[in-house]
Amino acid sequence: MNSSAPTKLSPRPALGFSHASRPVPKTVSEFWTSRQRQGHSLHEISYRACFKPQLPEYFISRLTNSGDLVADPFLGRGTTPLQAHLMGRRAAGSDINPLCIMLTRPRFAPPPLDAVKERLHEILGMEPREQSPSSTVDSTVAGVSDEGASPDRDNLLAFYHPETLTYLLMLREWFISRDQQGSFDGIDDWLRMICLNRLSGHSPGFFSVRTMPPNQAVSAESQRRINESNGLQPEPKDVVEIVMKKSRSLLRSGYSGAHRLPFEESLPAPILRTTSASDLNYLGDSSTDLIVTSPPFLNIVDYRKDNWLRCWFAGINADELNVSGHSSVTEWCSFIRDAFVEMCRVVKDGGYIAFEVGEVRKGEVQLEDEVLRAVEDLPLVLDSVLINQQEFTKTSNLWGIRNNRGGTNTNRVVLFRRAD
Repeated sequence: MNSSAPTKLSPRPALGFSHASRPVPKTVSEFWTSRQRQGHSLHEISYRACFKPQLPEYFISRLTNSGDLVADPFLGRGTTPLQAHLMGRRAAGSDINPLCIMLTRPRFAPPPLDAVKERLHEILGMEPREQSPSSTVDSTVAGVSDEGASPDRDNLLAFYHPETLTYLLMLREWFISRDQQGSFDGIDDWLRMICLNRLSGHSPGFFSVRTMPPNQAVSAESQRRINESNGLQPEPKDVVEIVMKKSRSLLRSGYSGAHRLPFEESLPAPILRTTSASDLNYLGDSSTDLIVTSPPFLNIVDYRKDNWLRCWFAGINADELNVSGHSSVTEWCSFIRDAFVEMCRVVKDGGYIAFEVGEVRKGEVQLEDEVLRAVEDLPLVLDSVLINQQEFTKTSNLWGIRNNRGGTNTNRVVLFRRAD
């Protein structure tokens, strides 16, 4: 891919968004592949309701030049800024959930694998198979809630063998104390990201017993039911090997070719902030060439509950997160309008906003139409609505969901151009 010569989409005239009397142009096609593992390996960090890197790549390659600024105010796992950086663009992003920064930032500057392994041994004290840690859990696991900042020991043991839990507590205490002391560095940042990604999942490559895929942590009560109904019992895990295997996997795309590792690019560090999408104070007026983003979908994802285990490990109180969740179309439209007002401030005249809204309620509610109603008086020109058809992924099929039978099976993207 030539990252310096975009193929511009052809802008269409403004429709005035009075689409009750004039149809909105919608193009259905496979604009980008839905196949697994087609992007750079550094993208392979799970987060609830994230989109594939092929989506931002499609718009970045067509609507920007090298060195342009690409942003995402609903950061999630950081797909848009990371893809922008890999393609030679300046990158920025933010999210109200601090967990998103923890999952995004380390992948812009991966440390050497030898340094990662050395730090692991420093934290855990010795080679993992030589350890015989006590099954006693320290006072950092006080509390009674399995979905708050401090789940109790019994709830954590629904997921982890006592030895594995002791290792995780050692790592958690290291990260939190180093952060408080101001000695937290890039190696710690990488390690914490890997640990957050390996906390729970549905294969042997996770610290936990078999459970849901890693972007959705069930409650301890639900996990106990899963264990009982499937005859499961948490077994000891080789924490060092799991961390190193995931680190190697993230870096497997190599150091050369079309997809280069981020630290080889002659670009400034990304701008990453924890803030609301309606307050992009880290971006100046008319500073941004392209925004590719996806807001929380309507009444689908509970980011607090799905991330409770990750939040606990990171020292975040999930109950205090001001993460948006809207059950009505009216509330959702008010929420995204506030974000669009701010996006209009930061996007340059002639710049673009690609706003992905997914598919909800089996297509009964077409959120792209609601987006148009919400922004009708803002200085935006509708370019098009792109509906990317995609087959369900391997993970979705694993849990018994078939295409067109349930779940999100399309990307619905409303593309706007900032009026000159």
